[in-house]
Amino acid sequence: MVSNPTLERAVARARLRLVPFLLLMYVLAFLDRANIGFAKDAFQASAGISAAAYALGAGLFFLTYAAFEVPSNLIMHRVGAKIWMCRIMVTWGLVSAAMMFTQGEMSFYALRLLLGAAEAGFFPGVILYVTYWFPQEKRGQILGLFYFGAPISFILGSPLSGLLLEFHGAWGLEGWQWMFLIEGLLASIVGIWAFWYLDDKPADAKWLPADERKALVAAIATEEKAKESHGHAGLKAAFANPRILHFVVIYFLIQMSVYGVVFYLPTQVAALLGKKVGLEVGLVAAIPWICAMAATYFIPRLADQTGKHRSLAALTLAVSGAGIAVSAGTPPAVALVALCFAAAGFIAVQPMFWTFPTRYLGGVAAAAGIALVNAMGALGGFFAPNVKNWADATFGAPAGLYVLAATTFIGVLAILALGAARQPVAGATPVTARGDR
Repeated sequence: MVSNPTLERAVARARLRLVPFLLLMYVLAFLDRANIGFAKDAFQASAGISAAAYALGAGLFFLTYAAFEVPSNLIMHRVGAKIWMCRIMVTWGLVSAAMMFTQGEMSFYALRLLLGAAEAGFFPGVILYVTYWFPQEKRGQILGLFYFGAPISFILGSPLSGLLLEFHGAWGLEGWQWMFLIEGLLASIVGIWAFWYLDDKPADAKWLPADERKALVAAIATEEKAKESHGHAGLKAAFANPRILHFVVIYFLIQMSVYGVVFYLPTQVAALLGKKVGLEVGLVAAIPWICAMAATYFIPRLADQTGKHRSLAALTLAVSGAGIAVSAGTPPAVALVALCFAAAGFIAVQPMFWTFPTRYLGGVAAAAGIALVNAMGALGGFFAPNVKNWADATFGAPAGLYVLAATTFIGVLAILALGAARQPVAGATPVTARGDR
């Protein structure tokens, strides 16, 4: 663990300044990506979109998102976070707001593809940005705090989206149009703010005292040199290493569980309550995300303290799979509790997962490798709604949820299979010397 008091103070100061803002950015990213789930029923009826077209359009986002992830992260590595994060957020906010003009399936498909292209690079960009600012030993906790963005986006965004849907008829707009417009413009505003607020690297941070800035720069530089000495900092390391493919498979399966639930959770809760999607359903739908936020705070922190990232990640994802399975076909109260475990598991596992590739890759390889893992893994978000829709149509509901639960348990096995190939911590002792990382 970090033992230098000056470095500890620098990390604490950077955490206080950067994490809340990164968290705000992620809240808006997740909200604009997933708010289609709240608009589902009204949106389909108004825009004339079938269930199959909705599933396809929801997933199309991830095709262009995946296609542009690697080039976007390489550009950010070159030009810096403040310029590139501003560009990403402003453009995705404008495209998300433009969803209010959807008329029919083709415009829905086109806008979802554009949204994926606009947002591409945000998430791996933040993961890369964290490697610039925080030593490896602190990264699980930092990413755990960052991942609060997903549950917060639903704790706050669920009631907000539900409330905006009730603006139906105001100024001649339907509720779902208000939802897309307001939530999209919020992202663009925060994107402009990001340009003035973020610093690219610790060396640029005038808000850090000189001694703390020097200690933090030295710590990060030491880690990068160690990664280079193991040959994991060049671009080839991101594309020619089977370990990266292993990371891709794990993240793909995690994202299958995430988006198989996210895109359908509001309507699933509405069905459990026997009500239409609105403010009341939004408030109830926020409950699983409160549980997710608690899990995301405690579990990655425990993993950092014990070094057991792999076993805790596997256990957490297994709990998620069980929750998805139990939520299918059980009484409403039981199903809601099961969804709480599902959401807690598939959100809390992700910050622990990202300690694996960030421990392994440095330099330009980190920029490309993190983006590649996120891009290919995020295709799970394309397959999840379509697989769920196919299973439900073929075998009858809730077969889709059982299929998603099964893929989640395959992800558990993939995480456990990481055990034999652990790598040295940059600038520290080998991974096998402490815990099961």
